[in-house]
Amino acid sequence: MSSKPTTTTAQTFVQIPAPSQWARGFKASLRFLRTKPLGAIGIFLIVFFSIVALAAPVISPSNPKDTNVFNILASPSLEYPFGTDMLGRDMLSRTIWGSRVSIFIGLVSMLGASVVGALLGVASAYFAGKFDLIVQRFIDALSAFPSLLLAMALVAAFGSSFLNIIAALVIVFTPRITRVVRSVALSIKAMPYVESARSSGANNSRIMFRHILPNTFASLIIASSGLIGSAIVIEASLSFLGVGTTNTISWGGLLSREVMAFFTAAPWIVIYPGVALTLLVFGVNILGDALRDVLDPRLRGRN
Repeated sequence: MSSKPTTTTAQTFVQIPAPSQWARGFKASLRFLRTKPLGAIGIFLIVFFSIVALAAPVISPSNPKDTNVFNILASPSLEYPFGTDMLGRDMLSRTIWGSRVSIFIGLVSMLGASVVGALLGVASAYFAGKFDLIVQRFIDALSAFPSLLLAMALVAAFGSSFLNIIAALVIVFTPRITRVVRSVALSIKAMPYVESARSSGANNSRIMFRHILPNTFASLIIASSGLIGSAIVIEASLSFLGVGTTNTISWGGLLSREVMAFFTAAPWIVIYPGVALTLLVFGVNILGDALRDVLDPRLRGRN
């Protein structure tokens, strides 16, 4: 009796590798740009002005401090696309170089306020008691003053240097970051995994920086997203009031009261820096709104 040969079919299973963090981040970015067109416009404006600021030494037509007595208040032309100011300086070059200082002030003050406010907020929520009471009363005292008034008082007291303006803006913005982070940290502090970490013997710094602080980043990004625009506007307001930076070229300095005195005779010396400032602040604000819609759990269902 012959037995039929049995055939076995070998099945090959191909394991598809999971997408990397970069691939997931790239897909998330494309989804964000597709679903949030205003956020995409905001990113474009921020990237554009950042490139302009970084490439200022290359793309600037001339030295922004060079004067030309033969071209005082010259109207826009092929030689001077943005015209010249009351000292014959090229307004295009001054607008390009002014972006460096304004963006740097906005970025550094936002980062400084975010770091200080996040640390204060987490520590205040975690330690509670008298420490929380002292921190919150200090925050209440700072919050009682309007932002511009507080910044102007601090700059007038300590001087209108570049670093003093940044320090003043950090102090002005810290209260709003501290309040947001503290409220989130209070809810995270009561989570079971935090209690579990405490029961397992984790020290205070590990609990705060490993379990609580990282979970506040979404709210921190939402709260700090608009600070760059606010910092640029406040710096411009300080320069207009005469207490801003004097030795550096910034968009705020290009809109000072001394410059505004020539607005009727030569409006271009105010229009172009003002338009640039407005576009950047607009881009920061609409990007912040888009990030809030994506990161805020209360708004995700509306998208």
